[in-house]
Amino acid sequence: MEFTFPFVFAIFLAFSAASTAVAQPHQQFLRCLTLKSNDSASISQLVYSRNSPSYSSVLESSIQNLRFHTEATPKPLIIVTPTRASHIQAAVQCSKSNGLQIRTRSGGHDFEGLSYVSQAPFVLIDLVNLRSVDIDVENRVAWVQSGATVGELYYRIYEKSKTLAFPAASCHSVGLGGYISGGGYGPFFRKYGLAIDNVIDAHVIDANGRILDRKSMGEDMFWAIRGGAGGNFGIVLDWKLKLVPVPPTVTFFAVKKTLEQKAAQLIHQWQLVAHKLPKDVISVVKIAIVNQTYQVSFTGMFLGKSDELVSLMQTSFPELGLAKQLCLETTWIQGLYRGQFPNDSLQYLLNRTWAEKEVFKVKSDYVQEPIPESVFQQIWPKFFNEEEGKYANLLLVPYGGIMDEIPDTQTPFPHRAGNLYKIVYYIGRKEDQNLDFGKYTSWMKRFYDEMTPYVSKNPREVYANYRDLDLGANNGSGKTSFAEASVWGLGYFKNNFKRLAQVKTLVDPENFFRHEQSIPSLPSLSKVKFES
Repeated sequence: MEFTFPFVFAIFLAFSAASTAVAQPHQQFLRCLTLKSNDSASISQLVYSRNSPSYSSVLESSIQNLRFHTEATPKPLIIVTPTRASHIQAAVQCSKSNGLQIRTRSGGHDFEGLSYVSQAPFVLIDLVNLRSVDIDVENRVAWVQSGATVGELYYRIYEKSKTLAFPAASCHSVGLGGYISGGGYGPFFRKYGLAIDNVIDAHVIDANGRILDRKSMGEDMFWAIRGGAGGNFGIVLDWKLKLVPVPPTVTFFAVKKTLEQKAAQLIHQWQLVAHKLPKDVISVVKIAIVNQTYQVSFTGMFLGKSDELVSLMQTSFPELGLAKQLCLETTWIQGLYRGQFPNDSLQYLLNRTWAEKEVFKVKSDYVQEPIPESVFQQIWPKFFNEEEGKYANLLLVPYGGIMDEIPDTQTPFPHRAGNLYKIVYYIGRKEDQNLDFGKYTSWMKRFYDEMTPYVSKNPREVYANYRDLDLGANNGSGKTSFAEASVWGLGYFKNNFKRLAQVKTLVDPENFFRHEQSIPSLPSLSKVKFES
């Protein structure tokens, strides 16, 4: 059952008695929570134990990857769903004093489940109730709590202005807390950069339970929380975001090709062109098996009218054959979600759940030199024609634009100039009791290994928001060395990993905020050379 005030108070009295037996850590946590909270009656309605009838539904509500929806998946001792900052402060202080780890979940899209799974005893802080969105059209800013989703942010912006937006994702159910913490790219990023490039301020609760803004946390910590990935430096309560202008009418386009229609040649040409297109254009490639046919889709968005786009593409990429009848002029938000919701109703942006959840695995790569056409003509079709390939897709996301102009040390996210595009590998199946997903992840690993000669090297770069434990993980002691963590850390952050470790040691020297791929806190940082 959910805890009522008398129930929580009874726990407090029980622990006050001298005859009480030694309590378990989660029981001590509850007693502490009662003492630390100024509003015990309120917080008691927001705490769920494993015995609560609502525990499972609360836990499962934001498990977006069904790979972590199993009986064997470790589960939290307690779930706290705070409605105010003081609830989080109390949960942090009480977890720390009772030797419990914390996981913080905003939308549940962590691809390895690290925002809600831990091998060590832990408390889950679910930010589902902290999702207010305050839009200031006149000053083009928004204050957004970390539990809000991309869809909620987009809906509230569009409610106030048809010519403002924010450079976030296209998946509406992604939680903004984790999304922004790891970088955050989307359809506007060639024009306006990543989500982190448009963060002005934030409020963070640190390992001591203090609430810090940009000024009080200092520029080092403010740098680290914008791209250093979630679960490392504290819990971000909310973000102050810079909104960006968009035309009232934009153009979306889609061109689909098969191998017989020279799809391989078009992908090869695309990789020479897409990163050089004007900032107002993004052209994404998706490869998948559709109706038992290897299909390549070239889709994108242009911040302008279709006539201008068609003229531009006929000059820059005539091989694609883009014509006006393949374009749609609409508003930015209606174009992004056209065909995704019943009757194309934007109200569905307020639905936090992902319509069709799957068991899935994701990996990523960065391409810095054009890949030979033979790879697109032979290797990729070979893999997709295997049984597992029917459930996979590849996404090629072009870089260039403003991304070439932002220094790779401006934020922890280092994948800037020099990248032609990013590859996103995805394989997923609907949940099935008899499903052996291991053969599908093996397929992906073989594909990923096959791509080694054609992608970035030393390190092989990966996107931090696409967490991948295949790259390596910290040991369970909480004392992973910098060298050990570098196995995965350099791929995510390159040389910025050193500065992240320095900041971590300054703001969380006891390494309270940690998980399998958290930034290490190192007592001997003086031996490491840091680069600002």
